[in-house]
Amino acid sequence: MPRRWYDEGEDPDYRFTLANERTFLAWLRTGLALVGGAIVLAQLVPPFTIAGLRTGLAALLALSGTLLSAFSYRRWARVQWAMRTQKPLPATRLPFVIGWVAAAAGLVVLLVVLIRPL
Repeated sequence: MPRRWYDEGEDPDYRFTLANERTFLAWLRTGLALVGGAIVLAQLVPPFTIAGLRTGLAALLALSGTLLSAFSYRRWARVQWAMRTQKPLPATRLPFVIGWVAAAAGLVVLLVVLIRPL
């Protein structure tokens, strides 16, 4: 039977393991919030003056939330493995990518609000 990553190395201090788990759960909450925002945008917000913009923004949020949720497990496992084997913690682009997605979504909403006819 092949060795699994969680059988390698030593058990890290449980406080670090629990902190890693809390970070994983925070990433999941963020992913779910993005998907929830996409649902609200697609179902409850009236159409924007620019055709297809509401649907496109909802799709961006849904895709971002889905990918974030999927990649958050990979991040958790890589950090857990690094702690078990006493290696440096791996770098991640998740905060950079999600930050830019949120900024882009916010900019689109701001533009929609500013160009909306009174």
